[in-house]
Amino acid sequence: MEAVKKWRSGWRYPTTLLCIYGFFSTVKPLEPFLIPFMTGPDKNLTTEEVNNQIFPVWTYSYLSILVPVFLLTDWLRYKPVVVFQSVVLFITTSLLLWTESVAAMQITQFFYAMVTASDVAYFSYIYSVIDLKRYRKATSYSRSVQLLGYTVGSVLGQLLVSFNLMSYSNILVFTLVLTAIAVLTSLLLPMPQHSMFFHRRQKTAMEGTETDGDGVVDATEHSSRSKMSLEEVGNEKEDKGATEDDTKKGWEGNRPMAEELEETVGAQSCTQVLLQLWRDFRQCYSSRQLLYWSVWWAMATCGYNQTVNYVQVLWEHVQPSQNFTIYNGGVEAVSNLLSAATAYGIGFTEVGWEQWGELALGGFSGLGAAALFLMTFIGNIWVCYCGYVIFKSLYMLLITIAMFQIATGLSMERYALVFGVNTFGALALQTTLTSIVVDSRGLALSIIPQFTIYASYFSVIAVVFTLRGLYRIWSTKRNKKETPSSDQNESPSSREHSF
Repeated sequence: MEAVKKWRSGWRYPTTLLCIYGFFSTVKPLEPFLIPFMTGPDKNLTTEEVNNQIFPVWTYSYLSILVPVFLLTDWLRYKPVVVFQSVVLFITTSLLLWTESVAAMQITQFFYAMVTASDVAYFSYIYSVIDLKRYRKATSYSRSVQLLGYTVGSVLGQLLVSFNLMSYSNILVFTLVLTAIAVLTSLLLPMPQHSMFFHRRQKTAMEGTETDGDGVVDATEHSSRSKMSLEEVGNEKEDKGATEDDTKKGWEGNRPMAEELEETVGAQSCTQVLLQLWRDFRQCYSSRQLLYWSVWWAMATCGYNQTVNYVQVLWEHVQPSQNFTIYNGGVEAVSNLLSAATAYGIGFTEVGWEQWGELALGGFSGLGAAALFLMTFIGNIWVCYCGYVIFKSLYMLLITIAMFQIATGLSMERYALVFGVNTFGALALQTTLTSIVVDSRGLALSIIPQFTIYASYFSVIAVVFTLRGLYRIWSTKRNKKETPSSDQNESPSSREHSF
């Protein structure tokens, strides 16, 4: 009995429950086959209705509720929002199963937007209930199990569809059972006593200098390596013993130590939190390098989300599911695993990303654009599948690099802010693109012109960042030639701010 109490009071108990929740909430066997399900005999919707009337609702809803959910998540201390997310996910699956009209499917998309916006609670919860020294393990477990859930769901769906073991409707019933397990698990999570902004832990001078993790994610399932690397930075500082000089490095600026010591346990007013967020926002984005990486993050994530959201419509156009045994689930599983492998491999590469990173952003974005052009114009389903795997893997590779570069030198609170701002920027761009290109009240383009625009969009990103990367390399070499003696004594951080 004593051992059980000790286990429940330690870090393993909440981490285990969160991992169980993360797994069962992400096993979605029908997700790779959503378009065949909605346009088939189960729902009898047309591709145009799904493409131009139903899917855009998710984008608009996500943008409108992202900021309120972000603030509410911190104010309510994570667990209530995790429970809310699981309940809304159950409602979303139920609506998808038992309703048929366009209006009902639009409501389903609104509920699903609330689910995705609530992801911030899942990725922030663990940092409020465990010690700093456990961040790395807990982050690894919680994010890896989510990727495992997506992969298992894709493989399971492919097997069920390929061998005709279940109809689409029965797969949804099975998903409801999995979601119910996630709901029950979320109720068992212990309630955190602290949060990042409204209910902050009291900080010591040592803690104020540590870089202690990320606090939130992303969307995309996709960036665990960058955040684990950030936690390694924090652990290294802890081992070496941070000094006051450390606070002057990185993008944090010269934040006074006294300000850190003044932060106390207890709820801060909304006005205080918003003012602090505004000050942090101005200080973070005063760095040119952080600004450039953030611009790529927002632009590329916008294009990535549009591609992932509508790629099944393209696959259905190239090869109708009624005439072909589709392998959408297998492709999603392969893309998830390869994406994880590329992101994991970044942790073992010795590259000066400060100098070569922007050129890499441009070059690999160009390869992603080429993959999208091939998917659009070749008209072969296997080329579409391969192009999608390449495109998704390249994005995951680059977003991992971008997140690590941005996270280095930021505290958990500031990284959460930058992540939120970049995500909001991506959604704002995505909403603009959706309203013009996809929405029935806009151009309402068919899927081939849509993907032509998405490929061209990534081509523009590639050109801009390739030129920017070449300029940075040329500028660095020129500075070394002009001031060889002073360059040897110049710190890397001062070079970053010199242009």
